[in-house]
Order: sequence, then C-alpha cells, then structure tokens
Amino acid sequence: MPLILNTAAASPLVGLASHHFSKFPIKPLASSRNFKPLSFPSSASPHSRLPRMSWLGKLGLGFGGRGSATEASSAIAQSPDDDVPAAGQEFAQFGAGCFWGVELVFQRVPGVTKTEVGYSQGNLHEPTYEDVCTGMTNHCEVVRLQYDPRQCKYEDLLDVFWERHDPTALNRQGNDVGTQYRSGIYFYTPEQEKAARESMERRQKVLNGKIVTEILPAKKFYRAEEYHQQYLEKGGRFGFKQSAAKGCSDPIRCYG
Repeated sequence: MPLILNTAAASPLVGLASHHFSKFPIKPLASSRNFKPLSFPSSASPHSRLPRMSWLGKLGLGFGGRGSATEASSAIAQSPDDDVPAAGQEFAQFGAGCFWGVELVFQRVPGVTKTEVGYSQGNLHEPTYEDVCTGMTNHCEVVRLQYDPRQCKYEDLLDVFWERHDPTALNRQGNDVGTQYRSGIYFYTPEQEKAARESMERRQKVLNGKIVTEILPAKKFYRAEEYHQQYLEKGGRFGFKQSAAKGCSDPIRCYG
C-alpha cells in the first residue's frame, strides 16, 4: 500500500521519500483475514530500525545514520573479506539491486548451500541499514553465498546474476535508486575474477546498453539485520511466503 502523505502541507522534498519507505517491512492491517503478519523479536523489530528521514541523506543533507566514516573505520571496511566458508564450500558475492529478491533467486539454485544478505564495499565499519540508506557510506546491498563446486559451477552463478537484473542500469534497479543498489560482482579468487570478466564480455554482446557492473575483490562483509535474512522466504511485507525450493521457477515478488 502506498504511503499516504498530506501533500498540501508537505515539503516539496517529501515526495522523494516514497520509494525508500517501500524497502522497510510493513505489518499488514490486522483486519484483513488474508494477511499473515510476521512476528519479530523486539530486539530485531524492523520498525525499531526505521531511519528517521534517512532519505534526506541521498540529497546530501546528512540526516539519519552516521554517514561519514573515520580513516580507521574506512580502512577496516575496505579490508578483504577474510571469513572462511564451510569445509568443501566456496564463497561468491553479488550485488544486483534490493538484496531480498537477489537472495531468493540464489537460494533456489541447486548446489548453493547458504545465503546471507549484507553490506560491503563501503567506507564505514559495522554499518546499519540506516547508515547505508543515507547514501553516504558507499555500501552495496549484496548477497554472499556458499556453494558446493562439485554441484554448482561459478559460471552457473554468473548466469543467474545476469538474468536476475539489468546490468546496464547505473545505481538503480526498478524503483530502487541509489549507490546501494548498484550492480557488482565481488570475487574471492583470481579464477573468479577471470570467469566474471569473460562472462561480462559475453553478456555485453547480447545487450544494447553498456554494462555498468563493477568487478572488484570481495571486501569485508557486514551481515544485515536479522529481519532482512531470507526475507521473502519468510513472508516478506505481507506474510505471503515464497518458495526457496531448489529449482523453483515461481516469479519472485520483490517486496513480498
């Protein structure tokens, strides 16, 4: 349901906020029998993390979140992702717009054994969603996954990545606009980098627009707040669960 604003009394800036509010989970009306609202632990309530006017950060007005980072903080955030995958698994990391839908599409891939959504490539240590939404930390919404290379090739993951989003759109996917929604492949090994660049060359040949996807080394991964994890599988905004079964080809409703 769209946000209802008193446009007569609102500032001209207010209209710019509407698509940012759509990213936050909204509990459905209790009077609707068709809706099954999600319950969140008090410590992880999405409403407790709502950024107050954080959309103004997109305009450089500095409201909501910490935004700027110290040199020490930036150095940590820009360090390599030194986490270790489970035995026999390998990491892959992608940014392709809002991480809710991107995670679900990778959950469905046979051979993918774990997915997490989070923030990476920014300049602020331990960012919150509020910080990222200011548009001042340069983080990208990413999905970090673990996969079994005996069951799934990295090239297969790249194919899923290209099909999932529009890699010619700069800093946006659909109605989601901002650097956090940029397209990116973040590699862990020279072999992944090589495969990513070759894959991009092949993809460019079948697209009219120029691909703007960045291909960079994977940097420190900050796991997003728990309510973001497997968000669509758990029911999304409206409580309608979407299948994460391997091989499922059901259309994905990006916000639930």
